[in-house]
Amino acid sequence: MSKNLIKAGHELTVYDVVEAPVKELQSLGAKTARSSKEVAANTDLIISMLPDSPDVEKAAFGSDGIFEGIRSGSTYIDMSTISPVTTKKLAEEAKARGVRILDAPVSGGESGAIAATLTIMVGGAKPVFDDCLSIFQAMGKNIVHCGEIGSGQVVKACNQILVAGVLESAGEALVLGAKAGVDPEIVLKVIAGGYAMRVLDVRGPLILKRDFKPGFKTRLHYKDLGIALAAGSEYGVPLPVTALIHEMMGAMKVLGRGETDHSALITLLEDLAKVEVRKAT
Repeated sequence: MSKNLIKAGHELTVYDVVEAPVKELQSLGAKTARSSKEVAANTDLIISMLPDSPDVEKAAFGSDGIFEGIRSGSTYIDMSTISPVTTKKLAEEAKARGVRILDAPVSGGESGAIAATLTIMVGGAKPVFDDCLSIFQAMGKNIVHCGEIGSGQVVKACNQILVAGVLESAGEALVLGAKAGVDPEIVLKVIAGGYAMRVLDVRGPLILKRDFKPGFKTRLHYKDLGIALAAGSEYGVPLPVTALIHEMMGAMKVLGRGETDHSALITLLEDLAKVEVRKAT
């Protein structure tokens, strides 16, 4: 990400507890600093990118940290994936010091960072986002202003839930296929060309419109998951997430929602959370 900022013509002052990347960026023209405090004292826009909330808190609030050196009127962008609670703490401190702040976690992995094709989810004041857009454009392609400060972290958490769920479910499907003697490449080929890979694109907008007219009924999907669980039992393949969703769809039937589209499964979660997901007006 730093390399792509340099390629875009930005002048960088960099610091990291690991020396190797700092030296590499120095060889590309970046200035180096001896602490986060020194970076903040010598730049008008500070970006942090760290593994977890405690790392960000140490870099921001710790001895020789960002807030020890930052100047009023500066902009601070935290691009780490951290707790929204920590983001709120950063925002409170930034406000007290007259500093503009954005949270901007990313998705796309190492390959996306290298290719400057990251998805960047930004929370904070819209004018600050607009001012920093060229910075984000040097590092990513899908750049979305998500709302107030902390909303970027919430959207990133939502993203990670879906990624983990897809990977786990894909794992269950591939393991069941392999245990039953089906070539896993065939399973992948069928899935890649089928509805499973398009379901969110197709049903997502309809969910927001509260349109649950059946394209595929919940009771039929419940039946299909029962078949999958029976196959898992026959071949000795545990399917824990499939079993959970099967029970949830069973609850939908009990509630009289078996004739709705299977995407109406979200209504069960809405009932538990006391909230309704719909398109903003």
